[in-house]
Amino acid sequence: MYDVIIIGGGAAGFYAAIHIGESDPDLKIAILEKGKEVLSKVKVSGGGRCNVTHAEFDPNELAHNYPRGNKELLGPFHKHCSGDTVAFFEERGIQLKVEEDGRMFPITDSSQTIIDFFQKETERLGVKVLRHSAVTDIVPPDLDNGSALWEITTIKGIYTSKKVLVATGSNAKIWKLLENLGHTLEPGVPSLFTFNIKDKRISGIPGVSTQARVALLKRTFNPKITIKLSSKVAEETLLVTEGPLLITHWGMSGPAILKLSAWGARILNEYSYRFRIRVNWLPEYHKGAILPLLLEIKDVEAKKTVLRTNAVDVPRRLWTNLVKASGINGDTKWADVSKKQLQQLAEQLTECEFLVEGKSTFKEEFVTAGGVSLKEIDFKTFESRLLPNLYFAGEVIDVDAITGGFNFQNAWTGAYIAAQGIIGK
Repeated sequence: MYDVIIIGGGAAGFYAAIHIGESDPDLKIAILEKGKEVLSKVKVSGGGRCNVTHAEFDPNELAHNYPRGNKELLGPFHKHCSGDTVAFFEERGIQLKVEEDGRMFPITDSSQTIIDFFQKETERLGVKVLRHSAVTDIVPPDLDNGSALWEITTIKGIYTSKKVLVATGSNAKIWKLLENLGHTLEPGVPSLFTFNIKDKRISGIPGVSTQARVALLKRTFNPKITIKLSSKVAEETLLVTEGPLLITHWGMSGPAILKLSAWGARILNEYSYRFRIRVNWLPEYHKGAILPLLLEIKDVEAKKTVLRTNAVDVPRRLWTNLVKASGINGDTKWADVSKKQLQQLAEQLTECEFLVEGKSTFKEEFVTAGGVSLKEIDFKTFESRLLPNLYFAGEVIDVDAITGGFNFQNAWTGAYIAAQGIIGK
């Protein structure tokens, strides 16, 4: 018999185990991991460097990075925020560093640093880590017959425990067991993915990166209809993000795209990942503002060729493709460009539409939107509202974030508060 069984040997599971073990060394704690290896997501995060958290230390601002769960996490972030995470690791000898985009990594630039730390700490605290122990059934206490113990069946045997923490992420089999216990599970759909696009305007220029604004268009949008009114343009957009956009061999990636994939996870799933986006390569301008600028350049640079001028702040290779897409030949001088061609160029620069046909996983950092309904969790303790002494942490609940260390922060926060609930603090 154990005092606490943690189902799932990932970031949230280990973080909770350490906090529980440090608070009460006499408690018998076990982590059940279905596979051979533990902390597999920690290993691949940040390209193998482990993006531990993000240097956003204001709980209110931090919560804005969660498409699902932003309201529910606000209170928990006031109890255990990214600053507390940094302190946890640094007090135990793991130094972290901040990169320009706010992401935080161990100074070793190796996820193995975090993995080794977790394994050594749980071993020091006497936490049992039981690998190859896939859970096949979860039975709550039979209070009518005087039993206060949970019964956890695995492929290796049956374990009993006073309290259970589920930290399995998007494990479909565990989700089904939780449904059997009466919990509502929001359907899992992919989040944080890149867009597959075949288009001459971005072909042959992989690696080009630039600041852009990206809008998801409603499916009813007809690309043959030209709409000039900005109000109409706003009406046909569902979501808008802004940030660096990276052109890849298969389409588009980068923070602007990843944010759109996260915030639009359910919509894009409904669209079967076939949809249209509108890209503004000059986010500080709109079509009506860029046209006068192009007309001015036409006068000033009259004798120069359009292709070689690169008149605005976009990468040269992208400028070349957009100029060609506007019907302007390579040897055309600014003086010879028609007003219609300038209008087309203005449109390519600020209202450039693309058809997305499919998605690709962002590196190995797959994230799933979905999980235990937020209405069924007490966020003061991360305990089930339906079943006492059942707790949740990490991506098993319907919370997910944009890229940048935010998903791990959700895991750390939930695990910490669940640990406090388990030990009765």
